[in-house]
Amino acid sequence: MAWPLAARAQQASKLPTIGFFSAGSATALGHWVAALVQRLRELGWSEGRTVAIEYRWADGRDERLAEIAAEFVQRRVDIIVTHSAAPVVAAKQATSTIPIVFALAADPLGTGLVASLARPGGNVTGLSFQSTDFAAKRLELLREVVPSLRRLAILANVGNPADALERNEVQAAAGALGLTVSPLEIRRAEDIAPAFDRLADRAEFLFVCADPLLASNRVRINILAAGAHLPTISSAREYVEAGGLMSYGPNIPDLFRRAGDYVDKILRGAKPGDIPVEQPTKFELVVNLKTAKAMGLTIPESFLARADEVIE
Repeated sequence: MAWPLAARAQQASKLPTIGFFSAGSATALGHWVAALVQRLRELGWSEGRTVAIEYRWADGRDERLAEIAAEFVQRRVDIIVTHSAAPVVAAKQATSTIPIVFALAADPLGTGLVASLARPGGNVTGLSFQSTDFAAKRLELLREVVPSLRRLAILANVGNPADALERNEVQAAAGALGLTVSPLEIRRAEDIAPAFDRLADRAEFLFVCADPLLASNRVRINILAAGAHLPTISSAREYVEAGGLMSYGPNIPDLFRRAGDYVDKILRGAKPGDIPVEQPTKFELVVNLKTAKAMGLTIPESFLARADEVIE
């Protein structure tokens, strides 16, 4: 009676194994990973049949990232898949031989994740999120909605090296527009509410940097922002679906889906260092009209006509 179980376990152990981990939570970000798994299935990698996938979630505790990466190395997974700079750095520090694919990274070149976008080299490749490139664009969108904007708050995770780059880009763009900037810096989820308390009434709008910890706490951020009467702009539509005002940036599920192609190539023998880092191809502007009305904002019809989706 025990033999079939043992046989199945032995068979499963021979499957190529993907180790996926995230700095965020499964509840908040699981739908992104679902896009990756769906694409793998389309390419012939059926979870539990032709490939094994192990999932780990740090749930906002960055100190867990190095532990998870070390665990995957010890378990000798065939490929590590993650997203955002901090987990990729943790994986790079844990192994120089196991292939690493990032489904998205805000600035893979600027944060030193790869040596070149065209030829990454080493054992790391993936897709660029380009959040720093579009920081100024998001500020332009803000000024269209609120032409009188003068004071801006920036919410960033100082534990994420990509957030530092994005924050610098926002501050530079804000300075060129004559805006006063108030940074809200956090390291843990517990820091979010106190950061809003320190802000008081020093801002009229909140810019949320791209970060898995912030994304996992988007509902809390939106509630606090609403309480402070702060409209928000972010890079991901999930914030807007959770009550934020607007977002502009790449379609994240599409990036995770495309990461499946990277995994497929590597599992079939390609070297990650030879696969170029690709950029987003799908961008979307999403507006929550209900939130705008609650904030007393009137969104120009011309602006709404350009939106990819208007939540009413």
